Amino acid sequence: MKILVIEDDQDLCRLICHSLARCGWQADSCHTGTDGLFYARHQAYDAIILDRMLPELDGLSVLEAIRRQGIKTPIILATALDGLCDRIDGLDAGADDYLVKPFAVEELMARVRAVTRRPGNLQLSPCLTAFGLSLDPDSRKLECNGVSLTLSKKESALMGYFMRNPDQTLARPVILSYVWGSDCDVEEGNLDNYVYFLRRRLKALDAPAKLTTLHGMGYRLEGL
Repeated sequence: MKILVIEDDQDLCRLICHSLARCGWQADSCHTGTDGLFYARHQAYDAIILDRMLPELDGLSVLEAIRRQGIKTPIILATALDGLCDRIDGLDAGADDYLVKPFAVEELMARVRAVTRRPGNLQLSPCLTAFGLSLDPDSRKLECNGVSLTLSKKESALMGYFMRNPDQTLARPVILSYVWGSDCDVEEGNLDNYVYFLRRRLKALDAPAKLTTLHGMGYRLEGL
């Protein structure tokens, strides 16, 4: 999983990122609300840990802006504001969970696991389904109409991302970040090549779905 940490206390931010890494997860971090909103808009994450009291743009404003963009990433507000009204405001603004500082990092890790396994965030079944297609990420088998084929590791990661976001236009930088990693120096032509490979796979399965190019934007998986 890939987690975004938006926290202005740099010591706490490093501790959280270290704990996420120990759990086997990737972490990006930043220390202002403005940077946090930029990351959330331009990269794909499985969850966001968001401080409420941030410089430049407060956490509640970041949260509201993220939800206005239609981004449904699970968000945990982590803040020293522990009043009932504060918690209500945070949850009403779109937070999936609210954790009051100081907290045990182990509890935060447990809450990350909880919000990322809720229905609608991750599917309860290991298989992904969309437009008559079924993908098992573990075996990397893509199936349609009783016919299956095995994808490469990168093909499976890319196809899985499209299937988790059907009928949504996914920007090229977001796809590259999610599939190849935010720190990976990869040419955009690689993405085009893998989309070409997947189109051939869909054709071989006679699937009722296609990968549409949105010029200057990205790609979208949609039904025929």
